[in-house]
Amino acid sequence: MMRPSMGVVGAGKVGSVLAARLRAAGYPVVGVSGRSEASRLRISTLLPGVPVLEPEAVAAAADVLVLSVPDDSLIAVAEELAASGAVRPGQVVLHTSGRHGLDALAALTRLGARPIAFHPAMTFTGTAVDLERGPVFGLTAADADRPLAEELVAALHGVPMWVAESDRALYHAALAHGANHLVTLVAQSMDLLRTAGAADPAAVLRPLLTAALDNVLAYGDAALTGPVVRGDVTTIRAHVDALAASDVDDATVDAYLELARATARRAEADHRLDAATAGTIRQVLDEADWDTMAHIAAGF
Repeated sequence: MMRPSMGVVGAGKVGSVLAARLRAAGYPVVGVSGRSEASRLRISTLLPGVPVLEPEAVAAAADVLVLSVPDDSLIAVAEELAASGAVRPGQVVLHTSGRHGLDALAALTRLGARPIAFHPAMTFTGTAVDLERGPVFGLTAADADRPLAEELVAALHGVPMWVAESDRALYHAALAHGANHLVTLVAQSMDLLRTAGAADPAAVLRPLLTAALDNVLAYGDAALTGPVVRGDVTTIRAHVDALAASDVDDATVDAYLELARATARRAEADHRLDAATAGTIRQVLDEADWDTMAHIAAGF
């Protein structure tokens, strides 16, 4: 069976990897666009022999056009392609944005194109290591286009998840909060360990964080451990005092206080922390906030 030809506008970390995987699955890749040096390197490494074309030429050559561009550029790119006349009625155009749904491709839909939101819920390096990962794909499409979307996900060894147009931003916020903010949180923890004298913070954290992540994914809030859920008020007070005394950057202190508050709320909600202890913990955290504000004010 002849598979539709693919063209990719935006040979970033996501676009180049998806194109390479679809090509390996038997979908011909007829063209790809990429202007930066990094994009050209990815094309030559992951897509040898694929023509590097201007976006309009990629669109004109492909049965399925993949727009893998930054979220804030997607609507403008769609409008530019619409104005170029390169997109034709019945052509499938999918984008890899998590935030956007079908509305972002409205300029192309008005020309008769068939839009699909096709977001891999995965972090990408843009290298061959990504080729073996089979993530969930957050999909939004018209009913008639769902079979094709699921076919492409299956070719990528992924798992489809259908997301309503109105829920795209919430879906993407969940992923960003869980993955992107996790990176910030872990980096802050590594900084604190270095300050405390750890020569290899990653080695200290890896077994702990791996176990914590596995446990929460399996058991949810029941996996929670630590001083907040135990109601160890004196330990929490010692933490905030140590953070204040160690000249830790304000962003790390703020993150600790806010996440401790959120943890207390969740522990109280599932009755693992009684209301009185939760209130005392919040008082300790609020006092730390006031101390931080006073310290900042004193510097002016």
